[in-house]
Amino acid sequence: MLISARGILFSPNTTFNSCNKIPHFYVGIKPFTSKPPFSMSADTLTAADNDGATISLEEWQGWGTVSPLPAMVDQVILDMKLLEKDIDKPMTFGGIRGALTGGFKVAEDKKHRAKYASLNTTEEKLQFFSARQIACRLLGSRGYLCQKCWLPQEDCVCSKMKTCSLWNKLRIWLYMHPKDFLRQNNTGKLLWQVFGVQAASLCIFGIAEHEEMMWNELNRAGRNRVWCLYPNKNAVTESVKDIVVCSTSPESQAEPANEDVLHFILIDGTWSNSAAMVRRLQTRAESEWEKELRCISLNTGASLMHKLRPQPSWDRTCTAAAAIGLLNELNQLPEFNSMGLDKQAEAIDDALEVLYEGLITRRLRWGRSISRKERHNWDIW
Repeated sequence: MLISARGILFSPNTTFNSCNKIPHFYVGIKPFTSKPPFSMSADTLTAADNDGATISLEEWQGWGTVSPLPAMVDQVILDMKLLEKDIDKPMTFGGIRGALTGGFKVAEDKKHRAKYASLNTTEEKLQFFSARQIACRLLGSRGYLCQKCWLPQEDCVCSKMKTCSLWNKLRIWLYMHPKDFLRQNNTGKLLWQVFGVQAASLCIFGIAEHEEMMWNELNRAGRNRVWCLYPNKNAVTESVKDIVVCSTSPESQAEPANEDVLHFILIDGTWSNSAAMVRRLQTRAESEWEKELRCISLNTGASLMHKLRPQPSWDRTCTAAAAIGLLNELNQLPEFNSMGLDKQAEAIDDALEVLYEGLITRRLRWGRSISRKERHNWDIW
């Protein structure tokens, strides 16, 4: 028996349970492989399918991705369903983020901790952690959140969203931490809502299938057409104006090009998680190109979301606002100012306002404050 968060009365003050605790393995993560460390048995698959607990490809891709359902996410869901049968306790979810609750939570917590401890490498631990985070969010949000805007269905704002085509020589990658997946106030999702999943693609940290898909495209483009937006004051960063120089250099022209498309990776996670995410990107870049990934910084201002989601400082902003800043700064360059990037930035800005108003409406209905104290640092910009 699977009970979604939509069918449970819950308090808006409910906090995360152990399903959302941050493990300690982020430092020194080694390069990953595309092959998940766990296999899936046919017997397990059949047992879970009979109860309808698995996630279909259509449902998975409906959340904003073009990839197949990751094998390890599927395995975690199947294991949870088998545990539900073994202990004869229903899998229930509750709280504002649809976390596991009740007797099943206690049993599953013991089981997943034992499995985590049995894994030998940091890579296996990361992949398992990410897969479990995604699996819990998929099951807990089923029938509760809108698949497009990630808000509760009663607060869906999709009808107010307007789509826009991104210039076909740009591609944006949302490198998202698994704890930001299906988070209602996440702003990275707005990019594929507006531009589409082919122009703004989701890549989840620690999900092998996603990361391999992204790196296949980055390798096709070549290092000199790939940048990561990351305001790291401790490392050498470039500005947007350096992009033209790099993308037209002799070295760049000699690289295999994917139709001269420029790729930008946006880190979509909390400030505390971002350092590990960038380290993982840099480790892979050095493995692929024997050089670090280029990082650029932007001159961003305060985002509308600052009112709801305080940042570590006023020079940091949400992921959507970082994308707006990137498009506007590119538009100021003579080489790009005829591509309509300012209109594309405006489309994201409009979507950000729609999301903000949707979140405000929900908070007011719950009797919650629409301005938050400096407690969390959600996005890194």
